[in-house]
Amino acid sequence: MELNERADIDTSQIEDGRGSGGGGGLGGLPIGGGIAGVVVTLIIALVGGYFGINTLGGEDDRPAGQPITQCSTGAEQLQQVVCRNGLYVTSIQDYWRDQLPESFGEQYVPAKTHLFEGRVSTACGAADSGVGPFYCPADDKVYIDLSFYQVLSRQLGAPGEFAQPYVLAHEYGHHIQDVLGTEAEMRRRQERDPDSANQESVKLELQADCYAGAWARAASTTTDKDGDKIFKSLTDADIQEGIQAAGQIGDDTLQKRGGGDVNPEQFTHGTSAQRQQWFRVGYESGDPQRCDTFKAGAVT
Repeated sequence: MELNERADIDTSQIEDGRGSGGGGGLGGLPIGGGIAGVVVTLIIALVGGYFGINTLGGEDDRPAGQPITQCSTGAEQLQQVVCRNGLYVTSIQDYWRDQLPESFGEQYVPAKTHLFEGRVSTACGAADSGVGPFYCPADDKVYIDLSFYQVLSRQLGAPGEFAQPYVLAHEYGHHIQDVLGTEAEMRRRQERDPDSANQESVKLELQADCYAGAWARAASTTTDKDGDKIFKSLTDADIQEGIQAAGQIGDDTLQKRGGGDVNPEQFTHGTSAQRQQWFRVGYESGDPQRCDTFKAGAVT
């Protein structure tokens, strides 16, 4: 994977809240951290394992972040993880700006990515970095502690560079679900049938993986505001890094990593095989309309 050093990073899409502190626990619930506790922690606090959507109500504390100022065009900037992620966000939003009207007849509403360290307060409540990246539909923001990439590489077995844009593309997939009303409809189904809550959550997460795959198919054609391509090259090996990352954060794999038994009743994101399968559906088809995991029998 090679990024274009000439591509312009739209820093207005990213808020830098690092060093600003956070707040208490997520919605008053216990929230842990670390790999061993991830399954129990996130089943309680978010909607499952890593890469989630935070929908808990809580303190209406929308964090203010400073704009990113250290990123401009040039090869040197691409040595900085924050600048590379700025280009990833630019690419993902460029894709959906065109694709959402084409596929679903809806106009895309941009969403900011908020960087934090340690803890953060959001319109969905407070969280710490132990939960991994997440999307908050109450304030339409993606939240990420960039140190998560070290966890992904060193502890979760997904060291490839393309694992990083996969993470962001998954979270922006949740934003698409929010814009389309998919997430809200899923919550209503969970309320009507609480016994199906985890299964509904799995479908939501797998659809976000599929949306990430659809973006990946088109990533090499995405451009900045001046029409410069964001990726100079994107290979099959890069895509495999995204698929590997999807496999390393499946519910069954995380439960095994945590030292417990595999319990499908606690699955909220899908198995490793399912996550990889739906990323491939999006990537191989390049069509977000093929990502309807909510069809009967879609999640097997």
